[in-house]
Amino acid sequence: MGRVLAIVLAVLAVVLIGTATVRTDTPSTSANSPEAAVQSLLDNAKARNWEGAYQLVAKQSNAERNDFVRDLAGRDGSLRTYSSLQSYDTKVLRETDSDAMVRTNIQWSTAVGAFYDTKDLKVVREDNIWRVVWPLEKQAKVPPQVIPVNYLRWDIVQRGSDDDWGAQNVEAPRVRIVSMNAIERDNSVIIMGELVNEDTVPGFVTVGATLVGKDGNPLAQESSFDKISHTVLPKEVSPFRVDFPKQKLANVKSVRMQPNALLVPASADPTIGVLHQRIETNAAGKKVLRGELVNQSGQIVNIPHVLATFYDNAGKVIWVNDGYVDKALQPQTPVPFAVDLRDDIAPNVQSYRVSVNEYSMNRQ
Repeated sequence: MGRVLAIVLAVLAVVLIGTATVRTDTPSTSANSPEAAVQSLLDNAKARNWEGAYQLVAKQSNAERNDFVRDLAGRDGSLRTYSSLQSYDTKVLRETDSDAMVRTNIQWSTAVGAFYDTKDLKVVREDNIWRVVWPLEKQAKVPPQVIPVNYLRWDIVQRGSDDDWGAQNVEAPRVRIVSMNAIERDNSVIIMGELVNEDTVPGFVTVGATLVGKDGNPLAQESSFDKISHTVLPKEVSPFRVDFPKQKLANVKSVRMQPNALLVPASADPTIGVLHQRIETNAAGKKVLRGELVNQSGQIVNIPHVLATFYDNAGKVIWVNDGYVDKALQPQTPVPFAVDLRDDIAPNVQSYRVSVNEYSMNRQ
């Protein structure tokens, strides 16, 4: 997954840099109302006019310019650094002559799809101008320390063109699907389950699926993308989910599943701990699985990708979902995550399991 994601992120970075370089218009910095102040700040941020945006930050934010810019533009090669502010909407929750509260829903465009953020922003009047008290997320500083590294690593030596080792290279790992469940939701057929790498070597894994109709002919073909741990270590279990839009389960006679695995070099580092997992209701009234990720290695994890598998009381997989974290994981520093859970499935969830994919620039 790291190599594929690296290419996508590199292309998007070029696009974003080009956009920031070519665009020369400066949005209005009008702040004649609390809502207008928030909108002006975000308009400037959308145009990557950081100076214009920072002028609308209230002094009581205690936010240095560089910290404010890093909060919006990202840092440490995180997903936010490969994102652009796509759109937003605002709603005034309360307002007086001196301050107000404005709820803001922001949509970011990223290399892996849309990313949403909701902030309740306090707006205050300073020098007869409305300015935003920006809720700067303080980055914990990692103290100097030595972290012992002791992990498994698999390298591959392939057969060269002049080597007389026989006709074949090392065989691909053996991967097996151990559970599968088909459901219909939102005018789509969804196939989900788990697979295991039964081999002693790691593999880059994908799952292909074909829906077969009542007449025995294929109805549709799809494959897993984000909702799977693509790099699966020996004996490791990964969830998978394959979506078939605009299909009906009543039209399906059977499903053909095809797990595919390629031998890849891999390591068991970094180890990312998952803490304080719980299902709760968010501000919008939706069920989410929340928790914290802790990078237990000594190197930065640039882009964490969280996979959540939900089981019923019989141990059957009833839902698989994923979510990206738009902040990098510093060593030994907890970072919150949230993965959406369907409200109609939540009552049947008896247990769940969280696994984490990661992309790091300084690792092979």
